[in-house]
Amino acid sequence: MIIFIDELDALGGARGAFPYGGNSEKEQTLNQLLVELDGFDPTIGVILLAATNRPEMLDPALLRAGRFDRQVLVDRPDKKDRIAILNVHLKKAVLAADVDPVQVAELTPGFTGADLANLVNEAALLATRRGADSVHLTDFTKAVERIVAGLEKKNRLLIPKERRIVAYHELGHAIVAMALPGQDPVHKVSIIPRGIGALGYTIQRPTEDRFLMTQDELQNRMAVLLGGRAAEYIFFHHLSTGAADDLVKATDTARSMVLRYGMDKKLGHVAYERERQPMFVTPGSQGWHAREFSDETERLMDHAVRDLVGHAFDRAIEILNAHRPVHEKTAQLLLQKETLEEEDIKALRAQIVPADATEAMPEKPAAAASAGHA
Repeated sequence: MIIFIDELDALGGARGAFPYGGNSEKEQTLNQLLVELDGFDPTIGVILLAATNRPEMLDPALLRAGRFDRQVLVDRPDKKDRIAILNVHLKKAVLAADVDPVQVAELTPGFTGADLANLVNEAALLATRRGADSVHLTDFTKAVERIVAGLEKKNRLLIPKERRIVAYHELGHAIVAMALPGQDPVHKVSIIPRGIGALGYTIQRPTEDRFLMTQDELQNRMAVLLGGRAAEYIFFHHLSTGAADDLVKATDTARSMVLRYGMDKKLGHVAYERERQPMFVTPGSQGWHAREFSDETERLMDHAVRDLVGHAFDRAIEILNAHRPVHEKTAQLLLQKETLEEEDIKALRAQIVPADATEAMPEKPAAAASAGHA
């Protein structure tokens, strides 16, 4: 007999997480479950399995030897696994000759099995809407964009000034990403609003699964995130609310570098922050940790985070100033076409000078470009 308990955290949450008004009935149910687990006879052939997406919420007593002592991590599939999963779901669709599961798998790093099933359905729907007899690779590409960036909102009309700001902003991301080493290749740039709040988007498509990043790559990623804000600052001499999400991501990256990865020289090779704790965890409950650093150290952390983000912004400014004529020319093309496809991206990439060479360029051309804009 196999007994399977799904969403175990709903039943086996840590006791004492709510010391000022806990759920006594829930804790009594957990206590009874623990007693029953101890009462299983291993010779009668009963196998007890459970699943959860929040293992940090489980009571430690559930995980001790003799209970749920064997833990199996079901992680996001890698490229090989995604190909195998796609081969299962693609059997349900009529495919064109250009559809290769390997190519589709390369489009979808980080996708789960459910995401891949949804991708096949979305691609089939797109092919049906355009009256095609089969699903083509372009349908899968557009389906990835819909899943990652959201639905296009062509009826959301932007005033001309906003369209210009969005065009320069998105190209700022793209140009910085093309100039810096180790960044995911730019796949598409668009000023067509998508989803709930995105007025434009720049899609970078990873070419391989990544499991670690170096300090330089993290710093470059922050520069790419702030490329849109830097473009607004250079070409419009102001800052807007359009970079709010970029700022959050860049700041989170900088805080992780300082507090978790020990990547600041002044603070040393020390981890000041553990994994993010779940909501409603209080002192005295499992998983809570008191602050283990002084006020002076906290002040140094704030300065280190601000310096990292500031350096990334300055680097984005430097790269965009070096490519100012290219930026302006491509922005006009983007305003005209609304979306830069693969051929346009290739043409733009051919005009980008790698960042190392950009930093070594003399100051005179950059100064002349700045004066021309003023």
